[in-house]
Amino acid sequence: MSEGYSFLVDTSKCTACRGCQIACKQWNGLPGTQTKNEGTYENPLDLSADTWKIVRFSEGSSKDGAPFWHFFSEQCRHCLSPGCMAEVENDEIVQDEKTGAVLFTPKTSKLNYKVTRDGCPYDIPRQDPKTKRLFKCTMCFDRITNDMVPACAKSCPTGALVFGERPKILEMVKDRVQDLVKKYPKAKAINPEDVRVIYIITGEPQQYWKLAAGR
Repeated sequence: MSEGYSFLVDTSKCTACRGCQIACKQWNGLPGTQTKNEGTYENPLDLSADTWKIVRFSEGSSKDGAPFWHFFSEQCRHCLSPGCMAEVENDEIVQDEKTGAVLFTPKTSKLNYKVTRDGCPYDIPRQDPKTKRLFKCTMCFDRITNDMVPACAKSCPTGALVFGERPKILEMVKDRVQDLVKKYPKAKAINPEDVRVIYIITGEPQQYWKLAAGR
């Protein structure tokens, strides 16, 4: 497999405008989701077969009492060794050799949903209750194979989402972390050697929703 592509997701630059969330819906022709106010700005509250990307809102206070509010644009990580493929036998899930994108096919309706979802350390796959097909971010495969960046990265106004060839993104991640630690000593990249969607955080992992542990 070629080195393919990766995302840099710099949470320090995210303003939770949710442009990426809307762009994902718009480009992929995904329907809106009926929601209600649950006391948080996070909306909808979770991924679904019709929502492949959402911005998580994490609010709390640190040990010294200082408040924090972190934003986290949740999506499939396009792992280099995808755990969701544990039950795959007939190309229900494929990993594109050129781009590295992990793609769900219509055949996912034949997979055991619980096994597939449990195999993902980030709890990403979701099932359409009617068709039984599984869905998630496609890395905008139709765009990137036509020399276009993913819709989410295209829409980001602050540069929090950057997409490109994996070696270049890894170098950008390294440089960005080195710059951030000057102000945020706990700044680090999450699992850069294991995933193609590489998050840079400035605080403790537990301050972010479903991050390193996944559950």
